[in-house]
Amino acid sequence: MASDRQLLEYVLRLADSDLIFAQRLGEWVGHGPVLEEDIALTNVGLDLLGQARLWFAYAGEIEARGASRQSAGGGRSEDEFAFLRESGGFRNLLLAEQPNGNYADTTARQFYFDIWHELLLRGLVGSRDPRIAEIAAKALKEVLYHAERSADWVIRLGDGMELSHGRMQSAIDDLWMYTGEMFAADDIEESLIAEGIAADVETLLPVWRERVALVLDEATLATPSAVWMQRGGKQGLHTEHLSHLLAEMQSLHRAHPGAQW
Repeated sequence: MASDRQLLEYVLRLADSDLIFAQRLGEWVGHGPVLEEDIALTNVGLDLLGQARLWFAYAGEIEARGASRQSAGGGRSEDEFAFLRESGGFRNLLLAEQPNGNYADTTARQFYFDIWHELLLRGLVGSRDPRIAEIAAKALKEVLYHAERSADWVIRLGDGMELSHGRMQSAIDDLWMYTGEMFAADDIEESLIAEGIAADVETLLPVWRERVALVLDEATLATPSAVWMQRGGKQGLHTEHLSHLLAEMQSLHRAHPGAQW
């Protein structure tokens, strides 16, 4: 039987990826290529931030019911999870922390994640854990739009001018090595998968690749063929980009601990 520790670890992986993607998209506010996209990126980021809050709230409940946390008076709050952990304590996908780069880089990063996120949430809707199923069902309604939107932009940029096509292809190629981690299940996930709590990410890979290939084909872009993949984010091993992101994201809270506004 899976432990609360394993469940907490899994929920934090879901929460952290949403949070870090939201922070990256927040960096685009006021810098979008056109006003409509500036607003759209902000809305997607806010959706992901809201989803992260739901996962963090559940993570706090899991901690509170564990014996090690009961003596301390309960689990951590959303703010404590977000602002009071160092980079090694985060469990987000490496893809999430990659810099925004140009608009093609951001689009490719979101496209890879959005398609996976939709497939993952579809699987989690059937989770035997009622809270996971409930949060997944709520999040899926928003992520369906995210996936449609990012795919549309891949097509528009890929099948556009020579400059946009070249940048989109470069972004698709450069970020490909961070996609394998999304489908790599470790011992924690395998235990939860066996109990019907977590989604079996390995089974999502063929569907994800098919959907990605269809979009790239319409965008006149080549699907990357590289097989080597970066991993470690879900176990707390990150690139230097996450530390820089957290330094900015956490600075206000750490400078004024306990402040409310």
